[in-house]
Amino acid sequence: MTFTRFIQKYDLPGAVVLLEGKRKVAPDDAPELIALGRKLTQYSRHMLFRSGNADGSDHYFSQGVASIDRTRLQVITPYTGHRQKTNLAYDSVSLEDLDVAAEELVYQTKSNTRIANLVDQYVAGNRNQFTIKAAYLLRDTVKVIGTDTLSPASFGIFYDDLSQPKSGGTGHTIRICENKNIPWIDQRVWMEWLRTF
Repeated sequence: MTFTRFIQKYDLPGAVVLLEGKRKVAPDDAPELIALGRKLTQYSRHMLFRSGNADGSDHYFSQGVASIDRTRLQVITPYTGHRQKTNLAYDSVSLEDLDVAAEELVYQTKSNTRIANLVDQYVAGNRNQFTIKAAYLLRDTVKVIGTDTLSPASFGIFYDDLSQPKSGGTGHTIRICENKNIPWIDQRVWMEWLRTF
């Protein structure tokens, strides 16, 4: 998909585009993530960009968006105050303010069977150093599927570790996109967008 085609197809009222990925970003790639956030914001009118407010990819993408129009940047955080000093978003939504027991949210998050027990504990109100892992994945799921008050994602743009693709939280988020038939791309596609238009 070309950049022009992406804008034509997805720059619609109500569109939500995920901008996120790995915390570890190759030093040469960081400016590319910022540039993509800027380019997407400059050439679109309607898209809302959603992130998880994590260090690395999320922050670099957010820098690019916020440098043009921070009112189009939304972050979903695993708890209130998460990385508050570096949060560039106009709209921040904490997982603590959402219904984490919503059936679809729990079901989709537990598709990652390794943490299913932790999800059950977190939803039951057990908050500790172990169940916080579930909070991060519940947050990742919300970013994709939305809630009764948040629109679902229309498209996902990721910075992945191509030597170990679809691993960790980024992999979880990509798999939720796939489960919900939400199209997504990684840097193998979007880095070309920065070179052509």
